[in-house]
Amino acid sequence: METNKLATARPMRRIVIGNNSLGEIEVFSDGESKDIKYDPARPGYTSTRIWVTEETPTKITDIQEIPDIPHSILPPKNGSLCRFLTIPPDSSFIEEINEKNITNYFREMGAEHISTYQKNALHPYMQKTDTLDYVYVMSGNISLILDEETVNLTTGDTVVILGGNHAWSNKSRNMCELFISSHDGSR
Repeated sequence: METNKLATARPMRRIVIGNNSLGEIEVFSDGESKDIKYDPARPGYTSTRIWVTEETPTKITDIQEIPDIPHSILPPKNGSLCRFLTIPPDSSFIEEINEKNITNYFREMGAEHISTYQKNALHPYMQKTDTLDYVYVMSGNISLILDEETVNLTTGDTVVILGGNHAWSNKSRNMCELFISSHDGSR
């Protein structure tokens, strides 16, 4: 899942600022986010991890990146996860997708247990999460598939997802870009 010749992630400059040991604000890092995952079954799909925390409230002094936490769909227990997604049009992959592709994707993303894949599901990438997600549509059009309805979104729209079964479906002819901040939740 690490490489996909058909997918190229848009360069994402990430600037991390915070308080140093003296309590002064400073830039800790300024560079391109390099923690990127691809889905070979969806040419063009990219997930760029911006930042991850292991606890809430999170420590905001002596900032350190946590590179040993695997890139996942889900935040760590009690933590948060910020990602940038590029989602290709469904028409580019939907006819050839199969259960093995779906299983591989969720396994590689450390979240096999959230897949609700069924052959006759509304979308093959349906997933049930226990997270609070803030989603911003940066560009393009996307449909948020739910159990009983579909919500169509376009550039500039925002969604607050309080857990539940859902999938992202790009029914357009162009890529869609989402910015997602996920936070561990409970039922």
